[in-house]
Amino acid sequence: MSILTKNQLKIVEQSEIDALEDRLLRVRSLNDNAMGVELQRFGNAVAFSVKNIPGPSFNTVKGISGENVEDLDDIVEFYSSRGIPHRFEVTPGNASTDLFRKLSSLGFFQSGFHTVLYRPLSTEEPAGGDTAIQIEEISLENFDIFGEFYTKGFGMPVAFKDYVTANNKVLAESDNWTFYLARLGVEPVGIAVLFIKNDVATLAASATVPEFRNKGVQTALIEKRMKQAANAGCRYLVGQAAFGSVSQKNMERAGLRIAYTNAVWEKV
Repeated sequence: MSILTKNQLKIVEQSEIDALEDRLLRVRSLNDNAMGVELQRFGNAVAFSVKNIPGPSFNTVKGISGENVEDLDDIVEFYSSRGIPHRFEVTPGNASTDLFRKLSSLGFFQSGFHTVLYRPLSTEEPAGGDTAIQIEEISLENFDIFGEFYTKGFGMPVAFKDYVTANNKVLAESDNWTFYLARLGVEPVGIAVLFIKNDVATLAASATVPEFRNKGVQTALIEKRMKQAANAGCRYLVGQAAFGSVSQKNMERAGLRIAYTNAVWEKV
């Protein structure tokens, strides 16, 4: 596999932004924006904000670069005025000494790393190898099962099931998003999501029920999505994972390689 060009790196980074933007714009359409979704652009950087979903997953700034040094005060004010903790994700290609110095002066510190992986695709991608694990698309009529197994897979309270179902069902109504259920025999064991835009496919959320982990479920779900993305004419498959995590290792086994590692900056 060849080294990524600057243009390919931009495509991979844009796919991160596109997936989160599409998700949040669709969530914003629910119940008169009951979740409090807001997006604001600062040049190529996008500040994502979801007031009623605490945590960094949705309250984050992507696409930030050295060109945004003069925007940082306004970006921080965007979140501070709403009382929302947030973080910045900085790719190596966009990093600069001035950017890091300014973030530090505003009370931010580098709290971790987040890996972004990619793989070029072709129509010759083989089908998955483990026939014991069967994967099916989740229909809108049967969508409650996604919320059930998402919460089980991520160890969330059962009370969150309906909330997860509603906020993902609005995505399933779009052709850009596909949701999957994995079965081992007849037993449902895991879920996964695929997002496609501009010939780039993104491995979105994926989870396995704890008692069925280490049985190849995630590998099968990656292979299924990879094959479907190739069949749809996508040029690249992109995924994200915590650095050194099991998810990263599963993606690498499926042929994805590290595109870059984001530096994550959060408030002290």
